[in-house]
Amino acid sequence: MGTMVQIAAVGLTAAVLGALLRRSTPELGLLLVTAAGIWILSLTLEGLGAAAALMAELAGICGLEEELLEPVAKTVALAILTRLTAEICRSAGESGLAAFVELGGTVAALVVALPLLRAVAVLMAEMLT
Repeated sequence: MGTMVQIAAVGLTAAVLGALLRRSTPELGLLLVTAAGIWILSLTLEGLGAAAALMAELAGICGLEEELLEPVAKTVALAILTRLTAEICRSAGESGLAAFVELGGTVAALVVALPLLRAVAVLMAEMLT
């Protein structure tokens, strides 16, 4: 709860100051909002670490190999990075670039998930034989 209060405070403060700065110097407004976003992301790292630890624990309980969880974690990280980058591009008025970032992120997530798809196909083949 405390982390979310900090995130809300940083987000609201940056939004108001960013709106004020954009009137006179849009570049500084974008820089301020980007810096606030990085600060907010750093506040969430502890929660991401706890989620990763829980995933590893559950994988151990279920007997899953760590190689199967790695593509899932990488795909989630790519989705977060893609979303943040695309929104920064949109804030800078570059919606076309944001669309290309989203396309690149989608392709990268697909490539990272291919080993998981291969593992599922092998498992299904084993079940059918």
